[in-house]
Amino acid sequence: MFELYHPPFTREVEGTEIIVEKQGDELIYKHILDGNVEKELLLLNNYTDILINPIEPVNLPEKITSSLLIDFKKPAIIRAGDRKKIYLKFPVEIGVFVADKPGNYEVIDILTFTKIKYTLYGSHTNGIICRHWESDVFTEEPETDILYEGFIELDVLNDSSYHIEISKAVFNAYGMKLYYGDKRLGMKASMKIINKLLAETDFSTQPTTSRFKRSMELYTARKLAMTSTKGIMEFGINE
Repeated sequence: MFELYHPPFTREVEGTEIIVEKQGDELIYKHILDGNVEKELLLLNNYTDILINPIEPVNLPEKITSSLLIDFKKPAIIRAGDRKKIYLKFPVEIGVFVADKPGNYEVIDILTFTKIKYTLYGSHTNGIICRHWESDVFTEEPETDILYEGFIELDVLNDSSYHIEISKAVFNAYGMKLYYGDKRLGMKASMKIINKLLAETDFSTQPTTSRFKRSMELYTARKLAMTSTKGIMEFGINE
């Protein structure tokens, strides 16, 4: 599903159809789910390319937050001063982009095949709303279905003087760098544990494998100004 298309075309997967068809000199875009039209647009410009690829999973059902919280199904413990690599799964959202010239992309639709849930990280008075996902913790790259889940290769550094239990990770979508192949989608990230309550996450610009290609992230396409790409976990890293 993830590739560059030239109108007109039809792509069907998991009960969802993406159709771009000619109407005179213009184009009609349709997003159909189980036979029902979810979205229909008249594309007035002469778009030559339609790009469908994975994007940061924090955009549906609407723009609420730039934070993704992954809850560990089982907590992990890391020794003081140690560095370990683990893998987590994250949900997939899919962006449909149009281009009126090479490299100039604008998003026109977003869809997902996963269930959407949000949660509060921190207190009711000063916490932050996050897209929520639950994942096992893996010591090797896990198997995933590219339409539903990707994986994060997470480098964890315990820079504190204590054994630390980790049961969650919070990531900032402004720093996400997604890479994908024919069957897999991944990101590289880091977590620096400062003390029992504070940690910092960030993303690498390097792919998990050289065979993957860079996704057109939504925040990049919108050319949004950003103050930081880091996720600051100031409300704790365990229950």
